[in-house]
Amino acid sequence: MEEKKVSIIIPVLNEEKHIEKCIDSLINNDYENKEIIVVDGMSEDRTRDILRKYENIRIIDNPDKTTPIALNIGLKNATGDYIMIAGAHTTYSKNYISACVKRLDEDKCDVAGGKMVTIQGKDTPVAKAISIVLSHPFGIGGAKYRLENDKEEYVDTVAYGVYKREVFEKLGGFVEKLRRNQDIEMNLRIKNAGFRIMLVPEAEAYYYARDNFKDLWKNNFNNGLWVILSTHYARKAFSLRHLVPLFFVLFLVLGGVFSIFYPIVRIPYFSILGLYLILSLYFSFDISRKNKDFKLFFPTLFSFWTLHVSYGLGSLYGLFIIL
Repeated sequence: MEEKKVSIIIPVLNEEKHIEKCIDSLINNDYENKEIIVVDGMSEDRTRDILRKYENIRIIDNPDKTTPIALNIGLKNATGDYIMIAGAHTTYSKNYISACVKRLDEDKCDVAGGKMVTIQGKDTPVAKAISIVLSHPFGIGGAKYRLENDKEEYVDTVAYGVYKREVFEKLGGFVEKLRRNQDIEMNLRIKNAGFRIMLVPEAEAYYYARDNFKDLWKNNFNNGLWVILSTHYARKAFSLRHLVPLFFVLFLVLGGVFSIFYPIVRIPYFSILGLYLILSLYFSFDISRKNKDFKLFFPTLFSFWTLHVSYGLGSLYGLFIIL
């Protein structure tokens, strides 16, 4: 049977650090019948020069620079039976496309995606700690594609999915005003429409994480902010689990204030806060022990705190904007 064509859409903006590794991994994938469409937000670094070295990819301008508009430009230009949404910060296992396409061909699902393996951005304890925390249940919660998972199963969302074309034909493209988290909204729309999303564990995407606390804070603050701002532009753009960091920050702030004026609040407040601190200390120690490197303890601890608080504060800031 002839292979169905896969269109790979990659939105980029100033990705000179990672784009070559990303493109090479997709070209070298063991699935032959594919096209690569790079939608460039008018990059000002060496990204465009690197892309021009490749003869077998299409480069399309995105003057608006935002990711959802780039994705919709890619969808309009895609000619494949299946559509893959790829990230420029990521490389892909050699079998990534073929493993996902196999499930689509067998009609096991309508969207298939692999698990994400987080790679440290630099060879430093901080970078290593951040990469570990972004794959840890205490760090990122229940996103199954980010966790160690060897089970093929139906899930709520995947990263870097390969979609049947009819998914977009029925549901339309990405919400263009969602500058971030447009993939969360799309996957919820897909699931609510009755389409099936499958995690394919033998397909692996290798994501290069932020390598310092400043960038980790900025990225997750904006992610948390756009979870709340998305309510302006989409009817249902997130799941309840995306609000957990907001509830945590509200608990820290309001619980702290009320415990000053109402002594009855102090015992439950400090008990819950103490439990969080104990868990973060325990998991930081456990990670250091398993990696046989106790220099990781404090970077891991600060990574947990940075991840949770920055996301929650971003969501809290979003509430003040929309109210």
